[in-house]
Amino acid sequence: MEKEVVEEIKETEDNQEVQYKEMSPLRLVFRRFFRSKLSIVGVAMLVFLFAFSFLGPVMLHACGYQWGEITTDETPSLVEVVDYISFEGPNGETIWTYQIIEQTVYTNIKDAPSSSHFLGTDEKGMDVFIRLMYGGRISLTLGFVVVILETLLGVVLGGIAGYFGKWVDQVIMRIVDIFNCIPTLPILLIASAVLKSWEIDPKVRIYYLMVILTIFGWSGTARMVRGQILSLREQEFMVATEVMGLPIRKRIFKHLIPNVMPQLIVSMTLGLGSIILYESTLSYLNLGIPIPYAAWGTMISSANDPTVLANYPFLWIPAGFLIVVAVLGFNFVGDGLRDAMDPKMKR
Repeated sequence: MEKEVVEEIKETEDNQEVQYKEMSPLRLVFRRFFRSKLSIVGVAMLVFLFAFSFLGPVMLHACGYQWGEITTDETPSLVEVVDYISFEGPNGETIWTYQIIEQTVYTNIKDAPSSSHFLGTDEKGMDVFIRLMYGGRISLTLGFVVVILETLLGVVLGGIAGYFGKWVDQVIMRIVDIFNCIPTLPILLIASAVLKSWEIDPKVRIYYLMVILTIFGWSGTARMVRGQILSLREQEFMVATEVMGLPIRKRIFKHLIPNVMPQLIVSMTLGLGSIILYESTLSYLNLGIPIPYAAWGTMISSANDPTVLANYPFLWIPAGFLIVVAVLGFNFVGDGLRDAMDPKMKR
């Protein structure tokens, strides 16, 4: 167990007394982590995103901001409608006439940012600012759920392969090789297109997307865990667990896996950015979270229209900015954790 000894000088009446204080490994990791400026920037980015996505809609609604995720703002306009009328003439002929009637028609237009809509409205009349918040909920929730599921699956299979070795290791690693050879993005595109053709409920499609991303993302975690356990299972503390007669599940999940946790935490943090990019790519191609539900990738897809790209930057630039902030934030935190958990770091 690594500890850092800090020297403190305490003045007394007669002389100076030198005291030494030991720091726990967890406190030492936090001290190294927050010593990095990029780590602090990454934490600030993530705190902003979570507050913006999960607390933002609640606070805005409490302040009287009436727009929701799929609420449309329809603009009234007067339209002249021609109404034709026919009647019979004195000689029995049919005579046609018409009258012009003014009717109120509600239309959805792209409205520029204003006091009622902070970032304007899209082509369906939905508020862009509030949809950015709900889109952040989708992206962040999907990223965390997928990374946790990937890690659990990878830890179980990688731990079994690394501990037992022999034919068990060969079988699991060949399965891992198969998944590593599969082109992930094309498979995700095909799977999303199939889900779209099945006309699955938009609210349920996100769960299918989570499962698909998990199935094709666990192999890297399993390989890493297996490699770490191969180097740890011959250590003296593992020999002691065998002498004590501990069951295999306790040897793996109580003694081996905790020693792999630093690498797992770093891998999970860095993997969150990749999951968000995958979801944004699928939503951009209209294969992820379907309209009218909000997702950052779906909002960026409006830039496919050259008119929107040139004249309505408020429809796609904010969503792209939030994706960049999310990916950078997770990468900064992951790099900071990797440096903080490195036992060779003494600064």
